[in-house]
Formats: sequence, C-alpha cells, structure tokens
Amino acid sequence: MARLHLLAVALLACTCASPAGAAVLPDDRADVLYHRYEGGGVTIDGPSVLVRKKFAEKYSVSANYYVDMVSSASIDVVTTASPYEEQRDQASLGFDMLNGKTQYSVNLTGSDENDYTASTASFDISQDLFGDLTNVSLGFSRGWDEVRKRGDPQFDEPVDRRSYRFGLTQIVTPTLMMGLAYETITDEGFLNNPYRSVRYLDPDSPAGFAYQPEVYPRTRTSNAASLNARYFLPYRAALSGEYRWFTDTWGIDANTVRLGYTHPVGSRWVLEGGYRWYDQSAADFYSDLFPRRDFQNFLARDKELSTFTSHMLSLGATYELPSFGWSFLQRSTVNLFYDRIRFDYEDFRDVRAGGTPGTEPLYGFDANVFRLFVSGWF
Repeated sequence: MARLHLLAVALLACTCASPAGAAVLPDDRADVLYHRYEGGGVTIDGPSVLVRKKFAEKYSVSANYYVDMVSSASIDVVTTASPYEEQRDQASLGFDMLNGKTQYSVNLTGSDENDYTASTASFDISQDLFGDLTNVSLGFSRGWDEVRKRGDPQFDEPVDRRSYRFGLTQIVTPTLMMGLAYETITDEGFLNNPYRSVRYLDPDSPAGFAYQPEVYPRTRTSNAASLNARYFLPYRAALSGEYRWFTDTWGIDANTVRLGYTHPVGSRWVLEGGYRWYDQSAADFYSDLFPRRDFQNFLARDKELSTFTSHMLSLGATYELPSFGWSFLQRSTVNLFYDRIRFDYEDFRDVRAGGTPGTEPLYGFDANVFRLFVSGWF
C-alpha cells in the first residue's frame, strides 16, 4: 500500500527538490538516483531520474520518473496475512514561469501500483519582497486516489486530498536565513488499509484474542507548522535547525526537531551530518488490544497511529567530479547519504512473542536508508 512508500518518497524529495526561497528558476540539471530502505521486515528500493531545463530565462520544465519495489514481511503482514511483493511507478511533470520577482509553478504527478492509484495536481506562487530579502509563497494541491484490494475485484474506493500551504523565508543577516511554513491537509474517502486488522479479546480463541477489519473515519484534517533556520559559518560551513508541530482531527499530536551540519573539505568534498527526533501521540480510536469485537465505531491498530518515538542519524558526502572535457556539462557530483532510524512504540505490542494478551513486549525496530545519486549541471 501507499503508506509503505512515504518515507522513500520524502527522502527522494529532500534529495532532488529545488530549494525554496527567492524567485529564481532551478538550474539546468539532471539527477540519477538509487535508494534503498530496509527495516521492520520491509525492503523498498528502486531508481529515480530527474531532469530540469530552462527556456528563454523565464520558463523551466522538469520531469521525474521514480520506481520503488516493495518486499514486505512486516510485523503487521506476518501476523495477519502473507508476505508480498509489489512495484510502484510514479511520473511527474513540472512547469515554472518567472515574471519579474514572481514565480509560478505547476506540477502534475501520477503513480500506480497493483492496488493503489494516485493523481495529484499542484499550483504554487512565490514573490520576492523588500529588496529580495523576503520571499512569500502560497500553494494548493488536489489529489485523486483510488484504493483497491488484491483478490477482491469489487473493492474500489476513492480518496480526495486537498492541501493548502503558506511559506515565508527571511534573510535576517548576511549569515542567517530563517523560514516559516504552514500547511493544512484535508482527506476524504477510504483512509485506511483494506488488509489491516485490529485485535480484540476473545476467550474462545486459543491465543486469547481474535482479529476483525479496521474501521476508520472517512474524513481527516491535519495542520502542520514549522520554523527553520540556516546559519553560515565563517569557514564556509553551515548549521541548520528545524522544529515542526503537527496535529489532526484524529487526535494525533506530533513534534519533530531536526539539526544539521554541512562542512566543505578542500575544493571538491562536502560532508554532512544530522539528527532528527520525532514523537507522536496515538489516534483517539487506536488500541493495541480492544476489550471485545466492535468495541467502538472506529477501530485502528496501525502502529503508525500509535504512540511512538523515532531517532534518525544522518551522514552524507558529496564529491565534485573533475571535468570530463564535455562542453555541455558544466559540473557534476556524486553523492552518498545514509540514515539510521530507530523506532520505539509505546503501546504497540509484538504478538509474535506470545504470552497473555496485552502483556507481550513492546515493539521496536531499526531501519537503514541509503541514497546514491549522480548530479550534472549543463
């Protein structure tokens, strides 16, 4: 399902997206990336190709093709179903126009897998103000998803997604840049996983519990605000930090803190390191073990809706390749990034360990993420 791909897509976006801020068209550039995620019995890997090209100094076009192949034997799968493999293909096309100090951007994205199809259209506008020291941006996205279920050709449910966002970037001093962002997302339709189940106490079952399908609300509204800063040090290095707050109508509250450091070495190397802390509360209708079947109107046991904390350590290196004598290539780099993530769940238990229902050990796992990509400017 689409949820398994979210981390990989987010990491790809961080790697290849153009920087937000001043109204300047992205450079002519091509990126070829391979990513791999391993953790919790799930492996996601695949390639991505991104190309950007400017025309007449006022227009820019970008195209991206992204593939991830999933092999899942996660704790959710092995306890209620069989391991599976699937492939997701995503293609996107973007168009940017620069008119004075105003930039307009339109993006279309479509993705498909055997049980989920998603289409998204987005529009963004940004404006430089006050001598180009301030940049204000507004954006809107609309998504049309279709949820299907393997083995059930009659199952076909729609999802409608809308996103409204605002951004403000300010150059405070010659060495300090700060940004503020706010986003509201509304979802309506079939918002849960058709394969996932909840468990409830059942004295007639040998295990002491039984399963029934999850039932989610058909609407959800979430709000997120973030504050970030980047400080440039005298020796060409930079410090960065971000705080993000999230809340939604399902009762989830989350906080994220991110710290980063970028350090050039010589004329060709750039080294990076970072740490991210994430903490969230559970949804109002989540429980690891319900007292009985149909205990309430809405039921969830997805561990991503539980109370949990994650820690991520990141390392990265970029090397600028020497000139190959190709007139069309201005410069090129090879980049390698590695993330180590630890997930600790506070109210999701590992039923594989056995024992009295509700007393099994709490679940946690480690994940590794690798990104290797080559970038060329032309």
